[in-house]
Amino acid sequence: MPASDRAALRERLESVVREAGELARITARGPLKRWTKGHDESPVSEGDIAVNDFLQARLPGLVPEAGWLSEESEDHPPDRATAAIWVVDPIDGTRAYILGRADWTIAVALVEDGRPSLAALFAPVTDEMFLAAKGEGATLNGAPIHASTGATLDGALLAGPQRYLKHFQSLNPRIQSQPKVFSLALRFARVAHGTLDAAFASRGSHDWDLAAADLIVHEAGGAMTDFAGQSLRYNRPHVVHESLIVAGRARHKALIELARDRQRDFA
Repeated sequence: MPASDRAALRERLESVVREAGELARITARGPLKRWTKGHDESPVSEGDIAVNDFLQARLPGLVPEAGWLSEESEDHPPDRATAAIWVVDPIDGTRAYILGRADWTIAVALVEDGRPSLAALFAPVTDEMFLAAKGEGATLNGAPIHASTGATLDGALLAGPQRYLKHFQSLNPRIQSQPKVFSLALRFARVAHGTLDAAFASRGSHDWDLAAADLIVHEAGGAMTDFAGQSLRYNRPHVVHESLIVAGRARHKALIELARDRQRDFA
């Protein structure tokens, strides 16, 4: 898709995702039905389903030829046999949503040939709209954002699984661990914004958790890779990913070097 088309599409995508955010907030005001799914009994609420249905109805109007992959839709491989595909997490951080916290988001990315080219990540409670288009930079509520620069870990603010944070703090006690952000996508967007210097995810995150944040981080001058330094590819038959590390590019390189001899600890 040409850059000019992506820029125009970004505005239309923002409007749709804001509507989805308002729907989620309205749904949460009443008695909220909830249940669990999968072997890990992850939570689902009627808000997840309402937003999923809304986005599945509206996003095809933006890019009619795009396929569909969502956490709350049954995976149908023919729907993904396209060069472009919408990758959606209707509510990333459902536990936070159910608990009435602010750190949940709606994450939408358009993936083309395995990589995100357009992304919207919206935190409705705090009214934070992160947007990115390939080659056009990343913004928060219309203002450009940038990952923090520099390679030093002295005083660096890190978030993620405790065992990862403790490992890096054992190598540099001046690293500062930060409170958990329930939405993984928002955790990584905080790196793109420079609020966090680095963040991590354990093995088992999915395309829908990552694709929108991946583009936002990249366009903000950061990097998102596995602990071997490999970039992610999306819309593959297997949509689950290894442990991840996200930071501004210089600090990302430094963290990868620190972890190189202990990659088994991050499996």
